[in-house]
Amino acid sequence: MTMTSSRPYMIRALYEWIVENKCTPYILVDAHAEGVEVPQQYVNKDGQIVLNIAPSAVMSLLVDNNGVSFNARFGGIPTDICVPSHGVLGIYARENGQGMIFEAETQPDPPVPTPPPEDGGKKHRLRVIK
Repeated sequence: MTMTSSRPYMIRALYEWIVENKCTPYILVDAHAEGVEVPQQYVNKDGQIVLNIAPSAVMSLLVDNNGVSFNARFGGIPTDICVPSHGVLGIYARENGQGMIFEAETQPDPPVPTPPPEDGGKKHRLRVIK
């Protein structure tokens, strides 16, 4: 049985753990991963960027199964940030480095569309036969 990625769940759990321990959560992001929207002028030579996602540093933070999104200021300019889960390389506490670095993960394949039924989409009904 194929399971969904555990990465989004780990990101959420570690974020809560870091914040509850009064530390600053940072995420390490692959800025070149598909769907990642970050200010490119802050990306390092390795194609990565570290983002502070502490409640005091961002607005409208959403950490869900799709990834991490929020609004933050870069050089005084409000910027919308979007990082799909596969683009998060790690999450850790700034103060002590505790957290987790993830193994490389590619973007999941889109679901294969289900072909329409051969009966033209007619509704099937059950009948009691005596």
